[in-house]
Amino acid sequence: MSVSWISRSLRIGLCLCGLLGLSACRPAVTGPTTVTFDTEAPEPPPPPPRDASDDFFDNGVIPKLKIELKESQAKKLREDARRYAKCKLIETTADGETTYTDVAIKLKGAAGSFRELDDRPAFTLNMDKHEKGQTFHAMEKFHLNNSVQDESYLCEWLCSDIARDAKVPATRVTHTRVWLNDRDLGLYVLKEGFDRPFLKRHFGDATGNFYDGGFVQDIDVDLEKDSGKGPDDHSDLRALQAACQEPDPEKRWPEIDERLDVDAFVSFMALELMTCHWDGYTPNKNNYRIYFEPPHGKARFLPHGMDQMFGDPGFPILEYFEPMVASAVMHNPEWRKRYRERVAELLPLFEPKRLHDKLDTVLARLQPVIAAMGEEPANAHADRVRELKERIAAREPNLREQLQNGDPTPLEFEGDKPIELADWFPAQETDDTKIEEVEIDGQKRYSIQVGDSGQCIASWRRKVLLAKGRYRIETGMRTEAVEPREDEQGTGAGLRISGGKRDDKLTGDTDWQTVSHEFEVLEDVRDVILVAELRATRGRMWIEPVARLFRIEVP
Repeated sequence: MSVSWISRSLRIGLCLCGLLGLSACRPAVTGPTTVTFDTEAPEPPPPPPRDASDDFFDNGVIPKLKIELKESQAKKLREDARRYAKCKLIETTADGETTYTDVAIKLKGAAGSFRELDDRPAFTLNMDKHEKGQTFHAMEKFHLNNSVQDESYLCEWLCSDIARDAKVPATRVTHTRVWLNDRDLGLYVLKEGFDRPFLKRHFGDATGNFYDGGFVQDIDVDLEKDSGKGPDDHSDLRALQAACQEPDPEKRWPEIDERLDVDAFVSFMALELMTCHWDGYTPNKNNYRIYFEPPHGKARFLPHGMDQMFGDPGFPILEYFEPMVASAVMHNPEWRKRYRERVAELLPLFEPKRLHDKLDTVLARLQPVIAAMGEEPANAHADRVRELKERIAAREPNLREQLQNGDPTPLEFEGDKPIELADWFPAQETDDTKIEEVEIDGQKRYSIQVGDSGQCIASWRRKVLLAKGRYRIETGMRTEAVEPREDEQGTGAGLRISGGKRDDKLTGDTDWQTVSHEFEVLEDVRDVILVAELRATRGRMWIEPVARLFRIEVP
């Protein structure tokens, strides 16, 4: 994956997060629905017998771990960080020293956290890949996170603990001090892997298909299948995708309910948004796993990458978010009502004193380890912990306020008068496309230009919340030397809505002209992303920065 794609994806995610906080918060008008679901949580599987992992995490052990890596294996990781090499792992605790041989190791992390081997890398260790049956405190796989995006080292630990209190399966967390050969890498977050023992513990059956959500990807791509005895053709994911994209709401809801554990997903969404997980699935289609749980085969979403939490105490919990499963569930009035109820049920878990006490418990065993690293790291850590506690204290009252304010409301139109829409944000699927704001004759314009690759799929977008009805979006466009790229969603320059198609197109050289696109909202309330795009192999387009949206038919 290229650096430009990574930075673009982050930019889009951050733009969306900023836009999501702009909608008004007033009670929304919703209509009846013909679909309901059982709000009683299914009986969890009987707890498995305790094993060494329970003692390891329950006792809060903070071991010293030394990774011994031969130069030949280090070279492998420098050449391909994502391919496993072999190492020796030496664990030192108060009870003595344990050596594990032929451990598989690779580097981990995405745009913000990845570091090269000779820096301060994060690691994934697979204990039984080369030595069958070998485990680390009954774990087949675990991670060593460098926590470069969380200098408190506490977010992952705290939020995984909150998740389990909320009955949302999450991996357990502790801490360790790490050496790579003779190089002291410092304090790390040690996190159990999503391995077979994890799945067995939480679901009673580890044979279902288990998928890694990847980096800023939704379920419409071929996600990496990590384990499972189900089909290898992604048919389970495709079926869930098709259900979420079914245009008729009366068909959509039962099809989703057949393929998704909706009640569990409601809890998953509530947890992500209440903990301000801006980089999770619900806000940003990132940092998640999916398990198709036997025997019914319904999808269960699991949280991941919880190292940047509670960052914004005012993070929205009632918006309509873009990722397709979250969007589909939140647009069902009955499921949305259950979501609000679940947020209210989980509020006691976010009581500030309760969370502060949890942090103080782990700090009691963590602070001596940090103090041994020197006065400066200890002082810096104390500052980050204080800041985290302040954000936690501010979050719970904000959650209550948002629940009291109610749902965001759709745009209100005055007769046949259009609403002007400014402040569009960029998105691009091709790395070298040039997408920017420009000034022409003293006026601001949006521009998209095909790059050297000769492949351009890029757009300017605007998010709006609309009531049921037919609409027309129009704006001014101009093109220069545009050679269209054939695509089922559209060709050349034009307007459409996200998830939709268009027939209109501008190609070649054109003067400024008005381009329009009509669409229909079938639900009582729907979040719509308007798209002004260029799909071309050559050329450039310009777009007026303010579009006009008309409501042309009211049901």
